[in-house]
Amino acid sequence: MLKCRFPRLLRQRTDPDRFSVSPDDPPDQHRSKRQAISAEPTACDISALSHVTLPFYPKSPESKELIKDAILDNDFMKNLELSQTQEIVDCMYPVDYGKDACIIREGDVGSLVFVMEEGKVEVTKEGMKLCIMGPGKVFGELAILYNCTRTATVRTLTNVKLWAIDRQCFQTIMMRTGLIKHAEYMDFLKSVPTFQTLPEETLSKLADVMEETHYDDGEFIVRQGARGDTFFIISKGTVNVTQETSANQEPVHLRELVSGNWFGERALQGEDVRTANVIAVDTVTCLVIDRDSFKHLIGGLDNVSSKGYEDAEAKAKYEAENHFFSGLKLSDFNIIDTLGVGGFGRVELVQLKNEEAKTFAMKILKKRHIMDTRQQEHIRSEKHIMTEAHSDFIVRLYRTFKDRKYLYMLMEACLGGEVWTILRDRGSFEDSTTRFYTACVVEAFAYLHAKGVIYRDLKPENLILDSRGYAKLVDFGFAKKIGVCKKTWTFCGTPEYVAPEIILNKGHDVSADYWSLGVLMFELLTGSPPFSGPDPMKTYNVILRGIDMIEFPKKISKNAASLIKKLCRDSPSERLGNLKNGVKDIQKHKWFEGFNWEGLRKGTLTPPITPDVSSPTDTSNFDSFPEDSDEPPPDDNSGWDYDF
Repeated sequence: MLKCRFPRLLRQRTDPDRFSVSPDDPPDQHRSKRQAISAEPTACDISALSHVTLPFYPKSPESKELIKDAILDNDFMKNLELSQTQEIVDCMYPVDYGKDACIIREGDVGSLVFVMEEGKVEVTKEGMKLCIMGPGKVFGELAILYNCTRTATVRTLTNVKLWAIDRQCFQTIMMRTGLIKHAEYMDFLKSVPTFQTLPEETLSKLADVMEETHYDDGEFIVRQGARGDTFFIISKGTVNVTQETSANQEPVHLRELVSGNWFGERALQGEDVRTANVIAVDTVTCLVIDRDSFKHLIGGLDNVSSKGYEDAEAKAKYEAENHFFSGLKLSDFNIIDTLGVGGFGRVELVQLKNEEAKTFAMKILKKRHIMDTRQQEHIRSEKHIMTEAHSDFIVRLYRTFKDRKYLYMLMEACLGGEVWTILRDRGSFEDSTTRFYTACVVEAFAYLHAKGVIYRDLKPENLILDSRGYAKLVDFGFAKKIGVCKKTWTFCGTPEYVAPEIILNKGHDVSADYWSLGVLMFELLTGSPPFSGPDPMKTYNVILRGIDMIEFPKKISKNAASLIKKLCRDSPSERLGNLKNGVKDIQKHKWFEGFNWEGLRKGTLTPPITPDVSSPTDTSNFDSFPEDSDEPPPDDNSGWDYDF
């Protein structure tokens, strides 16, 4: 009977255990699958963040300077904005420890980051001494990004004086800074007649691309006669506008501009010869947009519409499908084999008892485990997004079941194996193979993003081949419907693949998926992602240093490197896929020249790798997995009364 085979051990997404690989693999192929990380922001109501009163702890000028210098000396925290650093300094509170005390214990869950002001500590990992730290150092910073276990132990060698801040306070500072600034920039833009007819989402993108520039007293912001491509809005201070009528005469004072005024708008339409001088009075801050950024964004969101991907014929097909699956029960299936374990569930290949040619992938989730790890919203989201996703490049979810202990997701069985497994066995892919799989992902993203859905966990582990050899996105545990041109603040993804704006808590949108597309291309072409380190924090620091600091191997062609670098731009507003032509910019890139997109969509294009699938029950393209010996969980129906 089905149920006696279904109780399985499920692991939390953040469990350090890795997926299994076949014991028969050669040792050099024992490459571990990577675990994704997820943490909802600790501040509940994002809209109320700007009204939150942050704690303030008085400090001497020397202490303030020491904390600030320690932050600027830290590989991760030096990337914060000056105003954020100042708020962190103000919010840090004092903590004292005596000699031989344990501040951080390896394996414990932590939420505090520390700056040491006095004393010495010893850092050890697995009993091995790593280093001794003195005053002016930051430690424990991974804990302010998300709920994680400590990777080392820190013990005091003397009496120590520390300053600390917790994750909730840190995230509030990070999120609030961006939200307040964005709202302020939007108000400025709405006051400019040139922009008043633009849709809200375009204004929002312009606000993201605006840069603050500072000028000192008497400095020329614009010089008469010079060619310009920049538009300015004064956010703070005053400027004088003067004009020279002839070479010998003193410039004539025309007017004074103050905060909220703007100048140079003609430069956005075409090259502009400046007709006057604009000079700073005292210190002035301007918000600046250059012509290239403006042209990339204006009028460019038309293609991100929810245009009908499904015609009447397809709709009828899905309705008939729903009718068929709604009549099935759990007891109608037999288990054939295990397709995957780890992460957040166990996936079994199941077969309809009365129609043996029909097989499916059944993902099995423990209710108690989901409750314990507070993943209810992720599971709900995964179900709703996958149920509505009717794309040839996304694994189908046909229906769900539940009993007293488990949730079950009945999905399309793709028996060609995982792209991760093939990459592990081959080492790397050729240009043409990488192009095909990348194109499959581009099609999946175009479909999801048009529906306002962000995916957030792209990697070879989450690409699976159907029996033809076409790649499909699987595992939608981190996908989220955010709407078009909206942002979200959840820290989630696989460390090597997360975009810089996720790490810096700036809020992210679908452009984070295009960053991960560049990372995927690099990994498929070389066998390794461009950004990696011995632990997550070091990986994030490599990401924050940027793609230009990465050495590209010779096997990556010039055109492939160009596309990767355009996808992995630090600023989301400059990323290919997120400009005015949307996904078309990726499809028209030189690396895709001559690629048959129409053939890909219609399924007539021959895949680079054709899997050997002999029957609907053939699992030979998957690694072998041991039986799960975990005891069945206790009955638990709490929190799952809705129809799953």
